[in-house]
Amino acid sequence: QLVESGGGLVQAGGSLRLSCSVLGFTFSQTTVAWFRQAPEKEREFVAAVTWRSGRGTYFADSVKGRFTISRDDAKNAVDLQMNNLNAADTGVYFCAAGATRAAHAMTDLSNIRLWGQGTQVTVSS
Repeated sequence: QLVESGGGLVQAGGSLRLSCSVLGFTFSQTTVAWFRQAPEKEREFVAAVTWRSGRGTYFADSVKGRFTISRDDAKNAVDLQMNNLNAADTGVYFCAAGATRAAHAMTDLSNIRLWGQGTQVTVSS
């Protein structure tokens, strides 16, 4: 089970931190990603972090330099720190666990094994 938290309403230029708690399976060998879905748009990849040594990460071009992703194996959690938010970042953010060992491979939805329920992020301009 994946449980997201931390969404909310923020003004443009502000920051939010989302957290994904991983329950019930071996977190230490799971690659985790964040996706988002804006109204009437398809779900899109945001960022991913692998469990492998070095904690490889991968980001969508639209969030590079503004978002960071980190994982805490002791807490079984993955956080997404979002800075300098803009209206285009508005949407429901989903946590996803995958079977791949490569962070960039999480952009392929066929590698996703489990989805969270999502948390709403709204950026006001």
